[in-house]
Amino acid sequence: MAKLDIYRSGWIDVVFSGRNQAYGAYQLRKNNNKTTNKALLIGVVFFSLAISTPLILKAIKGMSPEDTESERVISTEVVLTPPPPVDEQAPPPPPAAEPPKPKVDQVRFPPPVVVPAEKVRDEEPPTVEELKVADPGQKSIKGDPNATIRIDEPVGEAPPTKAAVVEEDTKVYDFTSIEQMPDFPGGVAKFYSYVGKTYNYPAAAREQGVSGSVIMSFVVEKDGSLTDIKVLRDLGMGTGDEAVRVLKKSPKWKPGIQNGRPVRVQYTLPIKLNLEVQ
Repeated sequence: MAKLDIYRSGWIDVVFSGRNQAYGAYQLRKNNNKTTNKALLIGVVFFSLAISTPLILKAIKGMSPEDTESERVISTEVVLTPPPPVDEQAPPPPPAAEPPKPKVDQVRFPPPVVVPAEKVRDEEPPTVEELKVADPGQKSIKGDPNATIRIDEPVGEAPPTKAAVVEEDTKVYDFTSIEQMPDFPGGVAKFYSYVGKTYNYPAAAREQGVSGSVIMSFVVEKDGSLTDIKVLRDLGMGTGDEAVRVLKKSPKWKPGIQNGRPVRVQYTLPIKLNLEVQ
């Protein structure tokens, strides 16, 4: 079976045989190849211009003499004169002499003195208006209105100042008398949860059915560690020793605060032992 080329232009004459070929459909199909080729050529030209226009403008701008002159760099070598040598044995220059202070208007301001009534002199103190333009003093002095106003500056070198010494507070405070009590991270409930997971009930105490509270005392240091751990009340059979071990392994607490600084705090709390919840 022969393959037909339905896009061949000869088929157009066959289709429009005996019809009005002046109709627009015939002309469109007849000139389709020319129109397509012309549109493709125009599109390629416009696309090429759009791509190459910025490159052409950049090349033209780089060739202009103004840009060449603006990019020209003039380098000049500057030779610095070395400073004069320092004579370490020469004595330091004396401090500048302090110029005399200008005179300032003063009005006499007699100090109050308790005397008998017959010795009181009728001498009025200076008024508020007089003190606005003159300083109070022991006697009245007429100042120099033409004197130059100057600000006194220190002459010479001031003696070295000693750094303030902050005394470390090593006192152990009672937890009921400080601003902010020490606390276990997450609160007391978290502490007892930690004790419940870490405390190993002694075998002898378990066999004897020992239950109750072991009262513990310790110091919460400034860094939150626990020291000076003591058993105030023991149930015996190793219950107190095990409580000491648990407290020594405890994570660091939040330290107590006094006057805005961490301090050492004495803390007392019970550790309850109950075989029914083991």
